[in-house]
Amino acid sequence: MRRTLIAAVVAALMLALPASAAAPQKITRNGVGQVKLGMTFQQLREKGLVGKLRPGCPLGGTDTRTARLRSPLRGDVDFTLTTPRKVTNVTIRRGARARGVKVGDRIRDIKDAYPKAKVNKDTEEVFGLWLVRVPRNGGGRITFAVDADTRRITRIGVPFIPFCE
Repeated sequence: MRRTLIAAVVAALMLALPASAAAPQKITRNGVGQVKLGMTFQQLREKGLVGKLRPGCPLGGTDTRTARLRSPLRGDVDFTLTTPRKVTNVTIRRGARARGVKVGDRIRDIKDAYPKAKVNKDTEEVFGLWLVRVPRNGGGRITFAVDADTRRITRIGVPFIPFCE
């Protein structure tokens, strides 16, 4: 009787959770999940996809703006310098996959999913990262940041990963 009750409760909880909460968002050349390049901050805010608009990288000037992505995604969205603020790039730290490749995977996983991906090790000395860029004709405008020491993906950017350090 007790096992049946526990099984029923677990089944009810699984049915109560929305499918989107369990499944990772999809990364494409156009954006991440419902966050698409070119959308305005107001559109994203109305859908509850981002937090407050805040100052961006100081190296980009006083007009740069960014917003944090809301759960289940982790990352940031950067916007244009003029109003209306439109999405220029999305950086993911967790909660999404590009053709099955996610943060924590290796370069070989990127190469399996995107055979035309190119590894650039020029950023290793300054940032400690390798950048793996997927060209438009290779499946996207997507960039993966791979830690040079662990050789694991730390961030995924659509179309690029901004540096502000």
